[in-house]
Amino acid sequence: MPRSRPETRRYRRSEAISALLLAGSLCALTTVVPAMAQDLELRGEVSESAIQNDQQAKTRRLAEAQAALAAADAGNSGPTGLSSAPYQPASPDPFADDDSTGSISGSIFDERSGNAAGAPAVTNRRSKSGSREKIMGQDRQGIDQPEQKKSKPTSIDSHADGVARLDKDTETTALNPRALTANAQEREPLDRGAERVEAIEGHDAKPEDDPFAPVGIRLGSFVLRPAIEQGITATSNADSAPDGQSATLSETTLRLNAASDWTRHSAMVNGYGTFRKSLSGEELHDATGRIEGQLDLDLGNEWRAIGKLGYETAPESASSPVVIQGTLSQPQRQTFDGSLGIEKHLGKLRFGLTGAAEHDSYGDADLSSGGTISQKDRDSTLYTATLRGGYEISPALMPFVEAELGHRAYNQRIDQSGFERSSNRIGLRTGLKLDFGEKLGGEFSAGWIRETFDDDRLGSISAPTLAAELKWSPERGTVVGLRGTTTLEDTTTAGESGSVLYSSRLTAERQIRANLTAEAALGLDWRDYSGTNGHDLIWSAEAGLTWWMNRYAGIRTRLRHESVTSNLPGRDSHTNSVYLGLILQR
Repeated sequence: MPRSRPETRRYRRSEAISALLLAGSLCALTTVVPAMAQDLELRGEVSESAIQNDQQAKTRRLAEAQAALAAADAGNSGPTGLSSAPYQPASPDPFADDDSTGSISGSIFDERSGNAAGAPAVTNRRSKSGSREKIMGQDRQGIDQPEQKKSKPTSIDSHADGVARLDKDTETTALNPRALTANAQEREPLDRGAERVEAIEGHDAKPEDDPFAPVGIRLGSFVLRPAIEQGITATSNADSAPDGQSATLSETTLRLNAASDWTRHSAMVNGYGTFRKSLSGEELHDATGRIEGQLDLDLGNEWRAIGKLGYETAPESASSPVVIQGTLSQPQRQTFDGSLGIEKHLGKLRFGLTGAAEHDSYGDADLSSGGTISQKDRDSTLYTATLRGGYEISPALMPFVEAELGHRAYNQRIDQSGFERSSNRIGLRTGLKLDFGEKLGGEFSAGWIRETFDDDRLGSISAPTLAAELKWSPERGTVVGLRGTTTLEDTTTAGESGSVLYSSRLTAERQIRANLTAEAALGLDWRDYSGTNGHDLIWSAEAGLTWWMNRYAGIRTRLRHESVTSNLPGRDSHTNSVYLGLILQR
């Protein structure tokens, strides 16, 4: 068998390699052609006639371009005969806009085939690889169809009224429905529900809690609030004495409040003065007043110091336990008082120590027979020291216990009756302090107090004590207050040690309107004379209205009744009075 030659074997091997390459090329073409068709965003098959028409159109456009280039070279050639026309590519950019006038009717690649006669060509530019309108023709999108151009432009929502109209005369709005004209906002209708813009100084204006409260006068770091009140009082008993007579009195009252606006410490001064003079009826001329100041210092490290100082002057009450026979009027009483306290917070424990002093001075009493009688033997000073300890169960409740030691020293060691009136006292109390914010606040306590005298002929005074200082607001504009005290009253009556006075006063204030306030008060006092079975019952009732005409002027009226009933002779009295006055404040 003849052996094949090496050339024949090599030739066959070349044919096999060629066949493999041809098969690989066909596979690549079958893969690339659909991908290219997808990239050109073709939809469906392209007919053979359309492809031929497109090739003919490209050939004609290329010929026209070469002819125009040749004409330009002929007209613009220089002296050397070289063409000066710019370089043109051999084939035009298939994705560039075609503005030639040539048209092949029926070609799907003709961009103007879908336009109506005489209608301008509209182009919708996109990326070179994804322009569906350039490849498939504008007739598929229907943007430039005559029926759509006749339709009204689209409307869109806006923030002002929800509708904004597009410009009908611009071609841009036909292609881009979201485009707005330059004056689109000016043509938007106004919102009838829009509110007027408030003035700058009126923004976030907080209404005043009390629009008729005094505005005050600034003096350095203090704010002063002065007031003057002038009124007329008609009373059935001018001096509240058992044998008192009716009178018409002129009352003038001056008031002053000063408060600091310091950030850490605080100071306050309160004062008033009332002058009464008879206009008709029983002759009366007296003055009553008080001024007191308080300084509150924050010492840091949970230490606090409080200092108080006060002065008061008033005629002695006709219901005083000391009765001076044959006098025309009660003596004037002056009181100087002051205290200094220090407090310490230690966790939930509260400690406080307060030292106080109170000096009473009495003027001479006028006798009905003429002349005066001295009351100097009644002048005395009371010194007390009070130690308090409490435990804060919660911010609203704090029970406490309190111990008091005191000594009363008379200016004259022996009075006119020959008794040594100086004494020592000791007291013990327990109570509860409340702090519920604006609803309820204050404290109340109960205990026992005992006072012994230097003179053995005078018996000691021993009695239970009650005290309260509470304020309750059941609703806004209404304040109810309760105040109760227990006082050991001294006397210079021969053989008597003194008396114990229990005083209570219930008050209510109601703001009916911003400029109209109603006030009411009910008082009840009980006096027990030590060493005897004597006692006094004093009760009073009062009601009044205050109407503010404006922030600086108001009118006040008041009705009052007071009654004193005693089992001792010559002490009963009854008093009715009515008051009307004008208030000016700043």
